[in-house]
Amino acid sequence: MSRPSQPKLTADHNGVSVIQSQAHASSSSSLPAVAGLQQVPQLVPANSSSTGGKALPPSKMKKPPADKDSEEYRQRRERNNLAVKKSRMRSKQKAMDTQQRVNELKEENERLEAKIKLLSKELSVLKDLFLEHAHNLADNVQPPAGPEGSSPAPNSSSTNGQ
Repeated sequence: MSRPSQPKLTADHNGVSVIQSQAHASSSSSLPAVAGLQQVPQLVPANSSSTGGKALPPSKMKKPPADKDSEEYRQRRERNNLAVKKSRMRSKQKAMDTQQRVNELKEENERLEAKIKLLSKELSVLKDLFLEHAHNLADNVQPPAGPEGSSPAPNSSSTNGQ
């Protein structure tokens, strides 16, 4: 009984790794050696040693450089240029909108600050009026009738200074 051969790892012309293994051990050597081999495409690039043995996602795999004169390259560049232009326009518009909002908020803040000052002055005037009125009411209130010695003397015009 012959020992099965170890699988071989080779790279084809596209850079795709291929595992080759002997499918059946044959005692007859009349069959060509390639007839018993299986080719299994792998997802690992042929130079897996440079990537640490890990497979790269399709987006990270290097694409062959496009000919700068080709139609496909020109279309991709045109689409990219339009996308960049749109992105820059959106960025400028967003900055302008933000600046406009800042200006509106500054104006609103100034209006509110002015309103606060006005209301503070009004509050101060109303407090002064209230205190003056309360003081006048306290001066004009007559004490209740009771024993003569226990209540303060009623206000007279000679002691009030008016």
